[in-house]
Amino acid sequence: MPQGKKIIVGITGSIAAYKTVLLVRELVKQGAEVKVIMTPAARDFVSPLTLATLSRNPVLSGLFDEQGWSNHVMLGRWADLFLVAPLSCNTMAKMARGGCDNLLLAVYLSATCPVVLAPAMDEDMWRHPSTRANLELLESFGNKIIPVGTGDLASGLTGEGRMAEPEQIIGYLRHYIFKQGPLQGKKALVTAGPTYEPIDPVRFIGNHSSGKMGIAVAKELQQRGASVTLVLGPSAADLSLPGIDIIRVQTAEQMFTACRERFPASDIGVMAAAVADYTPVVTADRKIKKTGAALSIDLKRTTDILKSLGETKREGQVLLGFALETDQEKMNALEKLEKKNADLIVLNSLNDPGAGFGKDTNKITIFARDGREFPFETKSKNEVAADIVDTLIRLHYA
Repeated sequence: MPQGKKIIVGITGSIAAYKTVLLVRELVKQGAEVKVIMTPAARDFVSPLTLATLSRNPVLSGLFDEQGWSNHVMLGRWADLFLVAPLSCNTMAKMARGGCDNLLLAVYLSATCPVVLAPAMDEDMWRHPSTRANLELLESFGNKIIPVGTGDLASGLTGEGRMAEPEQIIGYLRHYIFKQGPLQGKKALVTAGPTYEPIDPVRFIGNHSSGKMGIAVAKELQQRGASVTLVLGPSAADLSLPGIDIIRVQTAEQMFTACRERFPASDIGVMAAAVADYTPVVTADRKIKKTGAALSIDLKRTTDILKSLGETKREGQVLLGFALETDQEKMNALEKLEKKNADLIVLNSLNDPGAGFGKDTNKITIFARDGREFPFETKSKNEVAADIVDTLIRLHYA
């Protein structure tokens, strides 16, 4: 976890520097002590005043500035981590060859801590043989490279080269650098998203689940130290989840099979997916043509994944389910908690504003096996995920 860590954030000349403003804010929010070093070119993209305000420390830039922490040797020994984000093509080349014409490079050469690099550049620059050679050289020195993303670039093109998002960078740091956490050593299995039950090659039975809630829980579990496997149904949600093992499935049966295989080795199971309760008895191998007659489809029950895992749950495993209800919410949630042999049930109601499928917020109440009840107000799904994992840790791992 970043809390209590001393982090130097190096910023180079790239339009992606605007993301680093949010990154610095989040690192400080999570309890890190942050000092920012900017190359001269970086000052053309983001304001030192903004970064000084967010980091709560003066921004350093001049190699020969004698005040404060500008001593590059002391800076290199002070930090627990040196993170360069964004890393431009120019600075990358200088670092690979031992250049030392600015404070950032001097601190890099003096650093005794882990160094993590988040490159950012246009696709053609990213793919150039000299860039690939420099990356390989930097990795051979022991530096960690955060993978770039794919999307819109400053040139107007679309392709590889985008700096990872602040959330992804922090997730990377937690997983690969700061591995401590209350769930360190625990294995978590999470399901998310809908399932699609095929009627024919072009039609299916599904629901409006986006998968956002389950994905948020998977991220939060990983951030608390757990090794996470995410079984994800059809979803358009962002899948840039460094360190999380993602298994893509389509149907309820595929999701059940994946869970059945992996749950025995898991310490925690979070069944957040909106799994279809019914699936067609027969799936047509060709598109069903429209006729004047009415169409009737025979359905059969799908396997109840939560119940199945509850029946095989061993001592020490924690199983958490979700209950999305529209009436008699508490009664139905408690009944589900009992019948499925779960340890916790997260209730959310479609009657609550801000809750339900496709939204970025949710309102939940968590019911525990021992009868305790934990209500929460409407929050973002990331905050809701934190509440869920906080409750899980407090009840089972404190």
